Amino acid sequence: MNKIAEKRYIFDLTTNKIDESAMLRELKTFVAVAQHGTFAAAGERIGLTQSAVSAQMQRLEKNLGFALFDRTGRSATLNDAGRETLALADDLLSLYAQLGGQTAPTERGGTLTVGAIASVQPTFMADALANFRKDWPSWRLRIVPGVSLNLLGQVDAGELDLAVIIKPPFSLPPDLECRTLVTEPFVLLVPARLARKPWRELLATEPFIRYDRRSFGGGQVDRFLRRLRVNVSESIELDELLGIVQLVARGAGVALVPLAAAFGALPRTVKALALGGETFEREIVLVERRRRAAEAPAARLGECIAEAAQALAGKSRRR
Repeated sequence: MNKIAEKRYIFDLTTNKIDESAMLRELKTFVAVAQHGTFAAAGERIGLTQSAVSAQMQRLEKNLGFALFDRTGRSATLNDAGRETLALADDLLSLYAQLGGQTAPTERGGTLTVGAIASVQPTFMADALANFRKDWPSWRLRIVPGVSLNLLGQVDAGELDLAVIIKPPFSLPPDLECRTLVTEPFVLLVPARLARKPWRELLATEPFIRYDRRSFGGGQVDRFLRRLRVNVSESIELDELLGIVQLVARGAGVALVPLAAAFGALPRTVKALALGGETFEREIVLVERRRRAAEAPAARLGECIAEAAQALAGKSRRR
């Protein structure tokens, strides 16, 4: 690494132009690649897929402004700049590890990066984060919003420690695990003035506000409509559930949505019609890496999230 690039990289680190936690992960992964020879071997050692290792190395090279590897086919060999960078990376990681002296890692603290879909953030996630902070006050939490598919990819790439998402309609990679937190039945939201009409009739005759079909929950709605062979008159499509509730409250149409805790009490102008024997549900799950889940701070945060979700489910049943 030339002196200009080295100074620029250190400047970016000290002025936070590069996300510190992401940069440290990428440097650790880079060192693992150098130690174990291939992206696949490094990934197996540190608990990442080969594609996740490759993505991290591409971001690191982009931030540095030069290539670290000579790539031929599926092989990648450190080039001259990579070898110089490796020495500096070892120094940086060593200095970072010394910042806390001999203090235990749990006392030094750190940062956990958590992904969460919008509908859980104001409910059990808020309780979980507050409870975690009581037990681990030296740890910082960074919450990343997003749709389930993107958040799942970020956990797989090692960019998130864990994420609360809608259960995907496909199998997870083998190095990820998930546990169900909350199960939410879908209902048909309708303007109160239409509440006495059959839900099938309303689906077929009223303007339809669609839960974004690109999301896992919206995909469930799409499959439900195709299974029932119902032709709807689509008017609006969006991913924000609370926004859908407000549109129904304003008489803009009807909508199939999960009866999420984030709704709280529905507006008086909105009624939720049960789907009877056709009811389907979405599962809210916690996704994390198997190795990361065994580390004390991440494990405790996962427990806090599960406990808060169970407590919320208990309150909903009592209502």
